[in-house]
Amino acid sequence: MPLYEYVCDDCQMRFEALRSFSQADDLLPCPRCQSERTKRTISRFVAFSKTSGETAGRSLGGNPCAACSADSCATCR
Repeated sequence: MPLYEYVCDDCQMRFEALRSFSQADDLLPCPRCQSERTKRTISRFVAFSKTSGETAGRSLGGNPCAACSADSCATCR
């Protein structure tokens, strides 16, 4: 069962829920304020690959430099 990420329009809380694909967009109350004004959001994830004996990480779905400690994106691409 997929893990979906949601955000509350009232209190801005981000939360996750395990739901079937057919239930992904069904109403889900906020666990903090119980508001029914929630929506599914794009989740961030990190993908790792091995290159030249080292592991390189890249954050996908958000800031591409989130997984590295570089000062600029030019050094982490």
